[in-house]
Amino acid sequence: MSITTFSSRQFNQDASKAKKAAQSGPVFITDRGKPAHVLLTFDEYKKLTGERTKIADLLAMPGMAEMELEIPSLRDMAQPADLS
Repeated sequence: MSITTFSSRQFNQDASKAKKAAQSGPVFITDRGKPAHVLLTFDEYKKLTGERTKIADLLAMPGMAEMELEIPSLRDMAQPADLS
């Protein structure tokens, strides 16, 4: 993982270059020479925050309306209780 630094001016002039740099590690964006912001890929952000994907978000993805979902019946998973 490499860390890249952009000044605010450099970031404003070439945001696509900063996004490409973020693919290989965090990009520090400085304001008057001091780190002010960090640019990460969304996947890296999710790893840091520990955010879990919600089923509603997955179902809202494009193309999910055509996907078949097989839900097993509860009877298939239930086992009789042994009360002896």
